[in-house]
Amino acid sequence: MHITQLNRECLLHLFSFLDKNSRKNLAKTCHKLLEVFQDPLLWSLLNFHSPVELKKDNFLLGPALKYLSICWYSERVKVCNIEDWMKNSFQKDFCNRHENTVSDFLLDVCNRCPNLLSLTLSGCGHVTDDCILQVLKNCPNLKSLKLENCVRITDRTLEAVTLHGGSLRTLHVDFCRNITQAGLERVRQKCPSVMLRAERSANMIPDSKPEKKLMLEKASRKLVQL
Repeated sequence: MHITQLNRECLLHLFSFLDKNSRKNLAKTCHKLLEVFQDPLLWSLLNFHSPVELKKDNFLLGPALKYLSICWYSERVKVCNIEDWMKNSFQKDFCNRHENTVSDFLLDVCNRCPNLLSLTLSGCGHVTDDCILQVLKNCPNLKSLKLENCVRITDRTLEAVTLHGGSLRTLHVDFCRNITQAGLERVRQKCPSVMLRAERSANMIPDSKPEKKLMLEKASRKLVQL
């Protein structure tokens, strides 16, 4: 029995076990399998592990998408999460090459995926408050938002949660060094039903302040003296 003799439901089930690249390669073999690849039911869950993956034509964005995860665990993350004043020219050039990769992708998600239920971003150093605000506005059913180590996130995102996160039940902002304790308390007061987690966030030194560099230099001198 040839694979193309299987009905649509069986083919969708088989495709569901394949990664994005394997699905795309299989879809190239015949028109029937291409139709299965393009079925929105196949794309309710998407996981990405590098910025390169976001630019590939091996997935489908649409109203069926419910769960989206973009997690960067590589040397790219370390470079992008360094404060701008600490980067050398090579690192700045490296970051500029993919600065808008995630934000552009999230804009597509806002336009095409209104039924999103869960968004996980980890180590995405270029995600801004404006990105998250648009997601909250355009995905009203969002229940889970996890922003671990998204260093550009500030109290503006927390304020957006209180204004537009009516369906939100889980909010993780661990290691987001530019949010404050006051912002976290505001979320707790205005959104008591949201499970909030913010490990180390408000206790970390925020970015882009001349005083920060001075504080780090003083701390370094103290360690040398000890």
